[in-house]
Amino acid sequence: MKQSLKQLLSQRQKHRIVDASRISSAVLLPMYRKQREYYLLFTKRTQKVKEHKGQISFPGGAQEGNETLVDTALRECTEEIGLVAEDVEILGELDDTISVTSNYVISPFVALIPWPYQFKVSEEEIDELIEAPVSVFLGRACQRQEDETIGCEVVTSYSYHYQGEVIWGVTARVLKQFLDIWVSI
Repeated sequence: MKQSLKQLLSQRQKHRIVDASRISSAVLLPMYRKQREYYLLFTKRTQKVKEHKGQISFPGGAQEGNETLVDTALRECTEEIGLVAEDVEILGELDDTISVTSNYVISPFVALIPWPYQFKVSEEEIDELIEAPVSVFLGRACQRQEDETIGCEVVTSYSYHYQGEVIWGVTARVLKQFLDIWVSI
């Protein structure tokens, strides 16, 4: 699976968004194998953070200084959940996407991490970690899709429902990209 996913990610042309009016940021899709199944790790943000309070997201944040976007994703993972960069194997990138509710261009990176892992969760930023099997998101039962008009453009929005939580917005769009590639494996 690892090699197939890495190959699929490397063969695709990444859609990059360059927009100086937006803040460059990056997220990591931490994936691991547990009990013969692959899982994704999500975070639930606290009510203390400046933006995206209480939302389900992938670990990540704004680019700082001269760091690369992959360095941003890794730094933010260390700050938010204590995931050390040396323990992460980057498998590839997904397309950049824009946060509609904030002013970010987000670059997602798919990564394999070891399991089990001793996470050190930032109490200021992260309320809880949510681990979910990839297979759950492949079924139609948890996915919702609707078209909405933003300005003059019709946009399809996705949400995923898992154990009483709703994954929506940018995180749902990134998850959808990942799942579209995953089903090709």
